[in-house]
Amino acid sequence: MGRLSAGAHLTDRKGRAIPVPQAHDHTTGFTSLRSEVREPSLRVEGHLPAWLSGSLVRNGPALYEVGSTTMRHWFDGLAMLHLFTIGEGQVSYRNRALHSRAYASAVDAGAIRYREFATDPCRSIFRRTTTMFDLRITDNASVNVVRLGERFLALTDTPMSVEFDPATLETLRVALPDRPPAHLATAHPHHDTADSVLNHGVSIGARSRHRLFRQFADARRPEIVAEVLDQEPRYAHSFSITDNYVVLFLGPLGVRAVDLAAGVVHGRPLVESFRWRPERGSEFLVFSRTGGGLVKRLSAPAAFCFHHVNAYERGSDIVVDLCAYPDAGIIDAFFLDRLRAGDPLPGATLNRYVLDMRPDGATTTTGQPLFGDSFELPRINYDRNNGKPYRYAYGVGNVGVAGRPSGIYDALVKADVEARQARTWHEPGLFPGEPVFVPSPQATAEDDGVLLSLALDTGNQTSHLLVLDAATLTLLARATAPHRIPFDTHGQYYAGLSGDPRS
Repeated sequence: MGRLSAGAHLTDRKGRAIPVPQAHDHTTGFTSLRSEVREPSLRVEGHLPAWLSGSLVRNGPALYEVGSTTMRHWFDGLAMLHLFTIGEGQVSYRNRALHSRAYASAVDAGAIRYREFATDPCRSIFRRTTTMFDLRITDNASVNVVRLGERFLALTDTPMSVEFDPATLETLRVALPDRPPAHLATAHPHHDTADSVLNHGVSIGARSRHRLFRQFADARRPEIVAEVLDQEPRYAHSFSITDNYVVLFLGPLGVRAVDLAAGVVHGRPLVESFRWRPERGSEFLVFSRTGGGLVKRLSAPAAFCFHHVNAYERGSDIVVDLCAYPDAGIIDAFFLDRLRAGDPLPGATLNRYVLDMRPDGATTTTGQPLFGDSFELPRINYDRNNGKPYRYAYGVGNVGVAGRPSGIYDALVKADVEARQARTWHEPGLFPGEPVFVPSPQATAEDDGVLLSLALDTGNQTSHLLVLDAATLTLLARATAPHRIPFDTHGQYYAGLSGDPRS
């Protein structure tokens, strides 16, 4: 049997040693966590709302060393799930590694066997081939989770989701689809019907294409809803829907099939096959949500986007809000050598684009910032406002110290997109992650509820579940985890879902 290394030596991309993260240092959020625990009752400071009863499931990379190899990029770490169950004023916690095929093969071989975003398998065990389905598409689902009927799935930027038990976090099903709808897919599908989600993917080959596909709760083969040819398909991590449309934003970060095949032959990781071509500009592709066909293309200045915030129809226009970067430098900023060295992250701007949907209307659009501060990992009151007019978005920002940005997000932000202003919550030494909005049961206002955010405490080298009033950003309570939790990516709250009280 192979093993996951307890601490491989870390070097940067040029082979230089990287400083080991120290206590009181946020870069410890990018070191591995191997322990799996079950804590029936965490220490809680403050007061939890009496109505808050359910579970927060978080997902993210947590294991960065395999044998003697260290993953190169934050996105490449092997996935771990974290479960916080809240009820009757108490919080329980448990965590488990996601036993994907990528994880199992790493344990068995003591080496990386699947091609991750920026880390390639050892060439001695990875056949040189240009066959697309021999790319060993990873199922290391370390990005998000989604509930699909009674099934709970962990997701990544490929169509290889992994089913897990939401009460115990046990991995249930790792079977891969016999005919994937795409080689790459977003980790942010949208709930479409009672028994399905809608997603976007990229199929790469002699005739590459963008595809919209529907995934069903009964695990039947995904249904292709629409597709459009693109010989150099562009990267997309999320998209928007409205009542009648599906909206893709595609920046000029693209990949050609020939470059991807050459990367396999020469042992290059996936990210190195993509090219930033600003002269191409950006595109919006707007599809009919009901008929599935492409309705309109609009061009926009070159920009990069991980996360859409929301979109909605306004007369003959579609309003699209997303987190925009001037280029794709944020991807390089997430290489582990830079993160562990404490290099500051580039900031995203909350931009608004207005798409003219008249047949003879404008075919170009330009994003306008809604406010000037950094804003990422956005969440809204999804059930009430997704695809509809809204006022509030929640995310993370970067306050920094003495005018210098922190090396990772250090503040929670509430954006008022109507007033075009934002307020910020920040506590020195705490580095909060994505804020998940939970509406109160009797809510009448859009922001009547709480925010749940997992934060690294550098002073105590542990992590806290923070509970804030979503209207005022007042901290209501914090529950302290039994260990430091690596910086994660996304998660979801499920009302009424309780964890397994057993071991």
